[in-house]
Amino acid sequence: MALACSLPRLPLARPNPNSASDPWSLSMPMNRLSFPLSSSHPPPPPFRAKAANPFSTSRGDQHRARAEMHESESALAVDAFTNVKHVLLPVTDRNPYLSEGTRQAAATTTALAKKYGADITVVVIDDKLKESIPEHDTQLSSIRWHLSEGGFKEFSLMERLGEGKKPTAIIGEVADDLNLDLVVLSMEAIHSKHVDGNLLAEFIPCPVLLLPL
Repeated sequence: MALACSLPRLPLARPNPNSASDPWSLSMPMNRLSFPLSSSHPPPPPFRAKAANPFSTSRGDQHRARAEMHESESALAVDAFTNVKHVLLPVTDRNPYLSEGTRQAAATTTALAKKYGADITVVVIDDKLKESIPEHDTQLSSIRWHLSEGGFKEFSLMERLGEGKKPTAIIGEVADDLNLDLVVLSMEAIHSKHVDGNLLAEFIPCPVLLLPL
């Protein structure tokens, strides 16, 4: 930023040609100051104001642009969920009272279904037959309790037990047969190797919502 200031005109004495002192000392007005040709120092270059960069943006503009981008992303996410009318909740763990990740997925499923008026289908997947799972009925009761807590006493429940197929392939088959709009999974199912994350895009024909732990 350039600062401009004005100096008051001082009463200057007229030069004395017979004086041995510098005749320029107090004889020149400030607005006509020049340098003698014998001076060893060249005159300073004229001041030029820096031209404004038309492509530069202020921090305020950047913050506004970022805010608008976040708002557009949020709007796109809301629009995507608005079209969701049928949600699939896969249960792949054997915990009779449901693992932390499955409980989180159940709560998210009921919240989304309630907000957007969607139906819920739960599919219980295990590579063992029902007779080989001692607390299978307890697990089904836990599923009903958690969905009821989320406001859903009525939902579809499927059991895919002892089929010898990968859980990811079973989830894809159910999503395809029922023409589902969304699958809700916890990352816990992937970390525990129940679901192969590399095969999700290959087998599941609809979007998958992965919930972090």
